[in-house]
Amino acid sequence: MPDGDLVISPEAFDSPGVQSIVLAALDEFDHLYGAGNRGAHDLGAHDFDPPRGVYLVARASDHLAGGVGIRPIVDPELHVGEVKRLWVRPDLRRSGVARRLMEAALAEAVTRGYLELYLETGPRQPAARQLYEHLGWERVDAFPEGAHVHDTGFRFHLALAR
Repeated sequence: MPDGDLVISPEAFDSPGVQSIVLAALDEFDHLYGAGNRGAHDLGAHDFDPPRGVYLVARASDHLAGGVGIRPIVDPELHVGEVKRLWVRPDLRRSGVARRLMEAALAEAVTRGYLELYLETGPRQPAARQLYEHLGWERVDAFPEGAHVHDTGFRFHLALAR
């Protein structure tokens, strides 16, 4: 896929594109971890509402390529956010889409005033762990107090430059 062919832009969480991405990610989680083992659907209808939240959708030749969201966690006044539901269409993986989505998400996080971000991935997603480590995310044992996490998740943290 030519790098210039990818367009990344914010979309409302209830838009068909975002819902397609979220449902595809949940379907993949069911395949990886077994139906019913992904935990509760931990995304709220307004988690990605501006001004603090955003969900970015990548399209290649006007077709869905992937997406990623940022939402506040714990007290919004602490300016701590979480990256949620990074997902890329399987035929476009290892083509730079995930990297471009994460770069766009970090730029949005800075614009929205976040000082630090967290994310979590599962034990059966080694490519995701490798991506986050390659992008400079630091592995941590815990999220801030009060934030939802999965028991078996791998947690990462990134301090944002101001």
